[in-house]
Amino acid sequence: MRPKLVLLLMLTALIAIAPALALAQEADAGADITADAAQDISIATVNNKNYQLDLFRLFFIQRQQETKSQNTPAFQEQTFNEFLSLIVAAQEGEKRNLAENADVQTALELQRLMILSNAALQSIAKDNPPTEDELKQAYEKFKEQAQRTEYKARHILVDEQAKAEALIKQLDDSEGKNFDTLARENSSGPTAEKGGDLGWFDARNMVKPFADAVAGLEPGSYTEKPVQTQFGWHVILLEETRNAEPLSYEEAKPRLEAVVKRNKVANILNEMREEAQVELNEDIVKLKQTVPSTEPEE
Repeated sequence: MRPKLVLLLMLTALIAIAPALALAQEADAGADITADAAQDISIATVNNKNYQLDLFRLFFIQRQQETKSQNTPAFQEQTFNEFLSLIVAAQEGEKRNLAENADVQTALELQRLMILSNAALQSIAKDNPPTEDELKQAYEKFKEQAQRTEYKARHILVDEQAKAEALIKQLDDSEGKNFDTLARENSSGPTAEKGGDLGWFDARNMVKPFADAVAGLEPGSYTEKPVQTQFGWHVILLEETRNAEPLSYEEAKPRLEAVVKRNKVANILNEMREEAQVELNEDIVKLKQTVPSTEPEE
């Protein structure tokens, strides 16, 4: 196939599928209409075999998700050429009767199971949307888990332990009143010009030695010994603490919907597993034996 013809086909196809891509990403109902239409549109005929636009559209979406690429003309052309290469190689496999190969049949069966499984789970999720009560219950748990302390602190960063110890001595002499000045004059960190001010932060976002030191301080106190991290030696002053405010219900709702939906699907899947009639080949599958309790009965 000539390069110009490849490019022409590629541009024509992508003009047709561009709305479908956007609709698919937004889960708009209109995407179903576009997808149905794509089933009846031919994108190319390769060695007298016709291939539908719908097939390429799915391939394009998968490649875009795998590569995290933008929908640019260059990526469109690359993907279309990959699609043609895929077709030509698959046709060669058919010529060689590789579909009859046991390993190929096993791989095809695995792909079939995975595709059907994903489609079934998506259908289950669609049939069991989260209720408002479920979302509110999930929000209460979210608020409990989101409870944490935030800290407002300053620090002085130096490259030697002795320097840090000398600074602590100066703080002791001034009862900690000159921390801002000492930080501006001595700290090598980027906060030096702000008197070492780190603002409000979650200790979980700090390296462990620093976080542990901050958590062990009372507001208004500073570390009695230098704290070593990979950045150097720190003298830390804790100014204030506060309880962090969790996201509002509306702000957290998209996350809650995803969590509740995932849990509901998992529960339904577990129920189906329990109800399924499974017969194991015990020559291959060995089940773990339940260890009986050794505690005396009352």
